[in-house]
Amino acid sequence: MTNITESTIIVTGGSRGYGAGIAEALVKAGARVWITGRDADRLTETARRIGATPFVADVADGEAWDRLMAEVLAQTGRLDVLVNNAGEGVKIGPASEQTDAAIAQSLASNLTGTMLGCRRAAAIMQKQGSGLIVNIGSACSTHAWPGWSVYSAAKAGLLMFTRCLLTELRPHGVRVTSVLPSWGQTEFTDAANLPPRDPAVLAQCISPADMGQMLVQIAQLPAHLVTEEIKLWPMVQPMAQL
Repeated sequence: MTNITESTIIVTGGSRGYGAGIAEALVKAGARVWITGRDADRLTETARRIGATPFVADVADGEAWDRLMAEVLAQTGRLDVLVNNAGEGVKIGPASEQTDAAIAQSLASNLTGTMLGCRRAAAIMQKQGSGLIVNIGSACSTHAWPGWSVYSAAKAGLLMFTRCLLTELRPHGVRVTSVLPSWGQTEFTDAANLPPRDPAVLAQCISPADMGQMLVQIAQLPAHLVTEEIKLWPMVQPMAQL
């Protein structure tokens, strides 16, 4: 088992939802954790509550990634784990009702931003000869549902990018993993203007704490092992697709 005590970890989209749950679990496991987000007040409050270091940044901004990596390396000299969790629904609805701006924003938030972070982390980790990148995708990357075309396309692209990245980084001792959750206890439903779920059903969906526990387990895997993909379903969710 890999000891992650004092490991240097970045979690994007860490001010709420899955990101906050992941960051909190990693802090409790003894890691030094940086969390990113665009809402400075919310990010600062979450960081204070869980014991992480806040860094205000939009993942789609390459210069912000450069500043973040420079700060982390200046303080610790290494990067052990990058968890790319940031993403958003933007607009869930038929393709005919999308706007060009919504499509561009969805791709930037759910695909391009992660690729920008991975590019920088890959260079650092290759030089170290070790490291772990975990990209939080979605069950939408492999399942088709009406209204989810743009979001699903971005997440499907992320899944294939992650698969290819693993083949590139394995020879350097760097592991890359996709985690593909479905229904969750996050603000995603509200942010995407979807109908609210029944509270009894929501209580059985994936919680931020569930994701945090999973990420700790992934990070603690022996360095000679890698889990390529994990798809996580709530038992209450129908798994049928079109």
